[in-house]
Amino acid sequence: MNNIKIYLILTGIMFSWGMNVTAIKTLVRYFPVITIQSLRVFFAGVVVFLILALLKKIRKPSGSEYVYIVAGGLLNVTSHHLFLGMGLSETSAVNGGLILGLGPLLTALMAILFLGNRLTYIRSMGFLFGTVGILLTVLGGGKGLSGISIGDFYIFISIFTQAASFILISKAARTMDPRLLTGYMLVFGSIVLFFIGLWLEPEGLHSIRIGSILLWSLFLGSAIVATAIGHMLYNYAVGKVGPAETSIFLNLNTFFSLVGAVVFLGEEMTVYHLFGLVFIVAGVLFGSGALEELTLKRKSVRRAA
Repeated sequence: MNNIKIYLILTGIMFSWGMNVTAIKTLVRYFPVITIQSLRVFFAGVVVFLILALLKKIRKPSGSEYVYIVAGGLLNVTSHHLFLGMGLSETSAVNGGLILGLGPLLTALMAILFLGNRLTYIRSMGFLFGTVGILLTVLGGGKGLSGISIGDFYIFISIFTQAASFILISKAARTMDPRLLTGYMLVFGSIVLFFIGLWLEPEGLHSIRIGSILLWSLFLGSAIVATAIGHMLYNYAVGKVGPAETSIFLNLNTFFSLVGAVVFLGEEMTVYHLFGLVFIVAGVLFGSGALEELTLKRKSVRRAA
């Protein structure tokens, strides 16, 4: 699969993840945060293994791969979804979107520190454009950075642990199919999260018995589309094009999450959000390397002609 197809897949994933922010906000409003997050992620892990079983991609991990599964599960699943759920139940969409938008910068920094990656001038401009787009998008609602709460801190921990996990995933992908790695991490991480829920929310399982068809539809859609399929494909992309390049697409996640908030939660969309979209798209084109690839392809076509 060439990089252009991967970029299109990543855009679709960002749309599902953006809508997933609205879904999770709704779920944690009616259900115990940790309990519903653990069940949602565990169900996603089961779906991943069902898909891999059809593809005949399931195998037992090697000794060294268990290390990546445990470490990645604790970072990418347990910590990320724990603090994401807690954060979204405490902070505003504006502040939450801004902090989640730090993902590409954190991932790129870790890739430089731990993987020896070097950013080109064009890709550096992409990260700059993406950051400007995030600022315009999330600050355009008028609330700015006012009302910073403990939820903002939780969201930062969530995106920090996810960024760290992408470095591990890129290394584990050298020997293990990232989709299989995703399944193992989701199941392991959600089990740990479930026991945390039993400790902090002893009445959690009893509380989730009451729920409407709409809520459980959101639960299934979030688990299957965003978490199971989304994480499978995203981790696959990390293994193919690297953590820094794929993480730039998290800028689109920020914008789509605000679109979902406008459509489904009744929040206001301003002209700043539209300008933010322009910068976000520019950031994706420059930062992901898509622009460089298109330029090289055009030059090769001209030479062939």
